Formats: sequence, C-alpha cells, structure tokens
Amino acid sequence: MPQLCAMKVAIFSARPYDRAFFDAANASHRYDLVYLDTHLNKTTAALAAEFPVVCAFANDTLDATTLAILAEGGTYLVALRCAGYNNVDLQAAQSHNIRVVHVPAYSPFAIAEHAVALLLTLNRKTHRAYNRVRDGNFSLDGLLGFDIHGLTVGIIGTGKIGIKFARIMRGFGCEIIACDPIKHPDSDEIGIRYVEPDELYALSDIISLHCPLTPYTHHLINTHAVQQMKCGVTLINTSRGAVIDTHAVIVGLKSGHIGSLGLDVYEEEADLFFQDLSNDIIKDDVFARLLLFPNVVITSHQAFFTRNALQNIAETTLENINDIRMTGSCKNMVRV
Repeated sequence: MPQLCAMKVAIFSARPYDRAFFDAANASHRYDLVYLDTHLNKTTAALAAEFPVVCAFANDTLDATTLAILAEGGTYLVALRCAGYNNVDLQAAQSHNIRVVHVPAYSPFAIAEHAVALLLTLNRKTHRAYNRVRDGNFSLDGLLGFDIHGLTVGIIGTGKIGIKFARIMRGFGCEIIACDPIKHPDSDEIGIRYVEPDELYALSDIISLHCPLTPYTHHLINTHAVQQMKCGVTLINTSRGAVIDTHAVIVGLKSGHIGSLGLDVYEEEADLFFQDLSNDIIKDDVFARLLLFPNVVITSHQAFFTRNALQNIAETTLENINDIRMTGSCKNMVRV
C-alpha cells in the first residue's frame, strides 16, 4: 500500500462539533483535514478525488459503487468515526485494496446512559410534564408511571454498551436477563441470566437493544417478536434502526401490546437525522406516524453525543489513520 504521505483527509457529514473536536485532536498530527457537510455516497464520492483518506460516519453509504469511485480517485483508507460498519461493503473495499478502520469503543457509558434516559422519560413522562408546567398546567392526569425496581430487564446484546446498561439497571434493583451468542465475562458478577430470544420477550418488562446490525439481527424485532412480548412492555433501541421492523412495532403500539417505545435510531434516518428540518414537511410517513404516539420518544441518534465520546472518537480516528500510515496495520481494522 502506498504511503499516505500527503495525509489529506476528507471528512464527510461534518458538523460544527466534529470540526471542533477533530481540530483539537489534530494538533499533534497536523493532517490536512477538509470538512464536507454532505453525506458520502455514490453521488458525492467524486469530492474525495485525490484524498488518500476518507473519514465517514454512520449514515454515509459506502456501497460497491461508492468505493469504486473512491478507489479510482486515489483513496486507500476509509476511517469510520463510529463503531458500526454495516454501511460499508467490506468485500468491495477489499477488492479495491481499501482498508477500513473504525472506533469500536468511544464511550459505552454515553450510549448506555442515554438508553436509561429514554426509559426514565417514557416511564415518568417528564417530556409531557415539562411542557404542561410551562403552559401553567399542573395536573397529574396521564403522567402515571411505575417503579422500575424489581422489574425484569431484557438486554439483547451484552457487549461493551449492553454490559454497562446491565450494571446501571442492576443498580435500580432489576432482574437482568440477556440474549447474546457470546456470554460476557462479567455477567456472573452482575447476575445476568442468559436466555433464548422468545423467553426474553415473554419475561421482560423492559427490553433494551444493544446489538450490532447484521444479517441475523436485521428486523430482529418483528411481528413474531412483538407478539411474544409481555403486554405493556417498554422497548428501547439505541443500537441500529434496522434492528426493528418499524411497521411491526407500530402495530404493537396501536394494539397496546407495546406500552412505550424509545428510539435513538431509525431505519430510514439518513434523510432525517443530523440536520434541521424544522421548516420542512417530513416526507417519511412512517416516521411521521411514530411522532403521533404519546408513548413514543425519539431522539436523533444522539446517544453518543457527549464531550467524552466526541473527544475519544476524534483522537481514536486520527490514531487509526496514523497507525495505517506508519505500519500499514491497525488494531481497529475491520476485516471481511
């Protein structure tokens, strides 16, 4: 692989906060960082011509066509500033000799804590109470919640984030059950009992998703899963939007089978999140329908959004680039 001596880095989907944290982290590297606010896809990939390094985010599209254009323009490294890499065609990247690196653990605390924030908001309806009080309405009707202590929490995916969420919920006094093909080494200490998916659905009062998006987990929460769930279940997703079949969940919300839903991700979020559409009409009818439910809280993929996480993302991304430049390898390289 040629040396990335020029070290020009095209950073796609760049927001002001990305610039601030990357500029600070770049003080010790002195790379030539060029910020582009547009998404990376087959239409915009030509903007990266003559950039040996491209930095992409979760909602950028690095399919075979995009990667071919990048390779033709001289890109040899895709540095993801996120943990997931389901948006990258790894086979195509390998065929074009493009290396892919990611940031596997920028702050599991940030995402686990945000999942808890969604849970507490849904349960105690603080979002509705806040608006009521500002309008001079001090009625408690419709704000009834429940004690979380003593409930059963089902966690799908006990990696770095899932295990942090488990520890927090154990602190609430909950029974923890989980579903994951790999048992976490700390699970016995926390008191996690591993079960099959259908048992988790049937027993859990609260279900939180912390699994990666893979062919197996795509639409893992589908009609069958919803039907197996305990009536009135609280469902939280801070992983990837496509883990949930949104249509199936809407049916569950309408029937009352799903008691409340907290989302930080959405399957078709690429055209919505990380931008101000307050003066536009939302064209996604499914998303618009979700917003009509009083027992649904949606945040715009902000679970990662803490100072700690953004600093770690910037520093790790630039260190990944440096490792590839100096040695041709990196501990955070994504392989087929």
